[in-house]
This record gives sequence, structure tokens and C-alpha cells, in this order.
Amino acid sequence: MSDAASRAEQRIALVRDDVAARLALAQEFYAQACEPLRRYGHAELSFLRWSAARGVLATESGTRPGSAWWRAVNEGLLRDKVEARLLCAGAPGEASARSVEYWVDCIRRPSPAAWYRAHNASIVAGYLRHEKLAAPEAQVERFMMNVALLRVLFTHAMLVRPRLMLGWLAPFGPRLADPRYATVKWFLDLGRSFPPVYPVALPTEDTILDEHALARMLDYGVIAPRLPALYALSAATLEEPRLMAFLDAGVPAYVWTRAERPLWYVGNTGAHLRLIARVTGVHLRWPPSPAGRRCVPLHG
Repeated sequence: MSDAASRAEQRIALVRDDVAARLALAQEFYAQACEPLRRYGHAELSFLRWSAARGVLATESGTRPGSAWWRAVNEGLLRDKVEARLLCAGAPGEASARSVEYWVDCIRRPSPAAWYRAHNASIVAGYLRHEKLAAPEAQVERFMMNVALLRVLFTHAMLVRPRLMLGWLAPFGPRLADPRYATVKWFLDLGRSFPPVYPVALPTEDTILDEHALARMLDYGVIAPRLPALYALSAATLEEPRLMAFLDAGVPAYVWTRAERPLWYVGNTGAHLRLIARVTGVHLRWPPSPAGRRCVPLHG
């Protein structure tokens, strides 16, 4: 009998080129779980449906090619969960990665903190493993990759260190970030922030400025001033020090050059950002928006 890791690879191979089958496998993990864990899939499944609708999970050889990077990161998450479930069901073998170990712990002892640790460990592992696949993506897509990462790290941190992330609003953090409730989608659903079709046709600067005002308030007024502390906390919680390389001088830097850094400041505009920062106990640190002048070359 093959071990759990091999069987997981075989299971993933069956759904690799079938978007509907990927969705079904992701849903199956929660539908067949014990009662407490069944309620934990809100944000993950919502994000997956958004990804499928955008077209990023389609095969690269299809009439509307998808994204090799988004497919690979999603595949890693699915594979980790399948392997963990097999191990918990008695399949032979040892966990092939720390992220699989975290999923085993989550299945056996479900809790919001255990779910975030497992989920985010799988996602961060995918980011680390597939940097070469991310590099050819358009600048706007690489921007969205960074936003997706900082949002999911922040939502986890709201749960485990709410005062560090929200200041005097800390009492609201654990409830808002709890993956068992639909409120978590306010933070992790990028469909509220970015264009719904892949590839994105707008230039990066326009995409940022078109982001919903509340989403920009979260990204720039609440999260941005805390990025160094957020990534340090996440690296420690996930036992993954390489995560710190995804920041450069306090600015998101996953597959991102220093010449492109000024684009992160484009959305940093408006008195409301300073207000929400002060309310949550921090001050804006980034330069004001350079919007209105093209500060770096844009590549769509």
C-alpha cells in the first residue's frame, strides 16, 4: 500500500486540469470532516470560487489560459489537506511537510488558531516554492499576490494577537477573524477589491485607485503601518523565517523589485487613513500617494 503522501499526489493529479473537480475536492474536505471542522471553510471556499471565476485555475493550454502560479499554490493547499486527512484516517507514512503536520493537528483538534496556522503554512509554502512561476506574471497580478498574502496573515494575527493588530479595537478582532463565521470574508475576499477577470487589463496604479474605499482603508490605514510586526509574528507562528524576505524596508516585496516600490504608496491618500491608523493606535509611515504622476514604468 502506498503511503499518504503518494496517495495525496495521485488524488491531486486527478483534479489538476479540472476546475470543477478542484472545487469539489476543497468542499469535500470540510463536508466529510467532523462537525466542528465543517464550519471552517467560509473564507477558503469563497476565495477559491473567486479564483475559479477569474480564470486563474484554468489550464495554461486552454482557450482562456490560467495562471501557473495560482494553480500551483492552490494545488499545494489541496494536497496538504488530502495528505493530512489520509494520515488521520490511518494511512501509512509520515507527514511530508510541516504544513501537513499542522493540518493533522487541526483535524484532530479543530480551533480557529489551528485552522489559520495550517492554512497559512500551506499558503506560505506555496509562495516560497513557486517564486519562479510568479516572476513572469504581470505587475498588477504580482501586486495582488502580495495583497492576498498580507491579508491572510493579518486576519490570523487579528485572532491570535488582536491588540497588536487593532489597538483598542482588539476585542472585536477574534470574532471578526474567526473562520467559522462569514465575517472573515470581509478581510479575505479579494473580489471586493480587485478586477474579476484574469489577466487584469488595467495598469497597476489604476487598479489600486479603483479598489473599494473600505478595502484601501484596511490595507493602508490598518495593515501597512504594522507590516514588520505582522510578518515577524507570522514567521514565528508558522516557524518559517523565510517569510521575512517578503518584506523590504517595511514594504511587501514578494517577486517585487525596489524600482517598483513606489507603487505601494499610490493608495496611501486621504485623511480617513490617518484617522483609522490613529484609532487603532499607530501612525502612517509610508510616503503620501504619488498618484497623478507615473513614478515607475507600468506593465499592466
